[in-house]
Amino acid sequence: MKPDIHTSACCSTDSGLVRSHNEDTCLVNNEAGFFLVADGMGGAAAGEVASALFQKTALELFTPHQKRSPNVDKGLVLKCFQSANARILSYAAEMPSHSGMGCTAELITFHKKHFIIGHVGDSRTYRLSNGKLTQLTKDHTLVQVQEDQGLISREQAKTHSMRNLILRVVGSKDGVEADLIHGTAVAGDIFLLCTDGLSGMVGDAQIQEILMLDGPLTLKATMLIDQANCAGGKDNITVTLIEVTS
Repeated sequence: MKPDIHTSACCSTDSGLVRSHNEDTCLVNNEAGFFLVADGMGGAAAGEVASALFQKTALELFTPHQKRSPNVDKGLVLKCFQSANARILSYAAEMPSHSGMGCTAELITFHKKHFIIGHVGDSRTYRLSNGKLTQLTKDHTLVQVQEDQGLISREQAKTHSMRNLILRVVGSKDGVEADLIHGTAVAGDIFLLCTDGLSGMVGDAQIQEILMLDGPLTLKATMLIDQANCAGGKDNITVTLIEVTS
């Protein structure tokens, strides 16, 4: 069953200017009403395998014909992260050279007027609503914990030497705990799912400025990636944009 909320969406990914290959992935599925980004890690091509396994798991769980409700969607979002976690571990066990691979991931789904986000790692989900950009997720990183405890400032966190130390990933031997964020979506809202290749290079003010421009989502996605590359393009850059149209 198609979700009652109507959306338009696009996604785009770029290897950036430094990395030799792209370990990110993204997906939009308006028919089934789910959208994602995943940022692979692990090297030796293992990172891109991990992110692809997350995407494959989501495709298998979310179908356009299933009976939907907010509680069903919450369960499916959690199941996606847990199943992908087990799948990545199983693959790594069969391929020892890929041991340690994993991914961060954002997944959002819609039902009626509601959205549900699953979040693990330092990829992010933002919402532009009524001209205001809000970060809906909180990074699962050491510097975020230190910032929350008042040990460092937000500005110090941006340049901290351990800012890339991630505390939660999909592919953890101890299991994965996904944050669930839910709320009400209204027509005109734009949701941005992105990997840290964007958020680490482009500030919130610049992101908001681009999202507020007139023009198609595809143009805005291109502009966001171009801005990250202009700032140095130090990582793979991936964005998924979803606009609530009615």
